[in-house]
Parts: sequence; structure tokens; C-alpha cells
Amino acid sequence: MAAAHMPHPIRDHPDAGRAAIDAFWVLAIGVIAAYAFFAALGAFSPGDVLGVTIGVAVLLALWVVRALRARRAAAASRDPRLVHARERRGF
Repeated sequence: MAAAHMPHPIRDHPDAGRAAIDAFWVLAIGVIAAYAFFAALGAFSPGDVLGVTIGVAVLLALWVVRALRARRAAAASRDPRLVHARERRGF
């Protein structure tokens, strides 16, 4: 008698990869915000921690690219009939 094949709960889960990517971006935004907060507070000079400054700048550039691509993808997938109906109603 053959055993029933049960899918792996993590490996075969379609949203597991998306959740990991979203968790990375949430952490990246947290690092960027913490850096900006402490730099604005005067806790350190960005020139004194050049490696951290470069790392945060790279994270910020990656996040901006991601946000622009997501915005362009959302605009492309918008249904023109719904846009027209919303504009016709006035909001």
C-alpha cells in the first residue's frame, strides 16, 4: 500500500517566499528609520560611521527601486473601466 504524499508545509507553501521577502523589507525600513532617527538626534556623525552610512544608503536605494517598480506594476494592472468610473463620480 502506497503512502499518501503530503506536501511540505513550508517548502510547498506559495506565500512563504512572499512573507520572507516582506519581512526583509520591513526590517530594512526599520534599519533605515533607526539610522535616520539617531543621525538626526546627533548620536553619531554619518562621516564617523562610513560603513554603516554606505550600507544604509544601499538599502535605501534598493527600497526606492522596489517602490518605483511596485508603483509602476500597480498602475499597469489598474482596470481602466474602474478608473473612468471613479473619475466620472468625482473622487
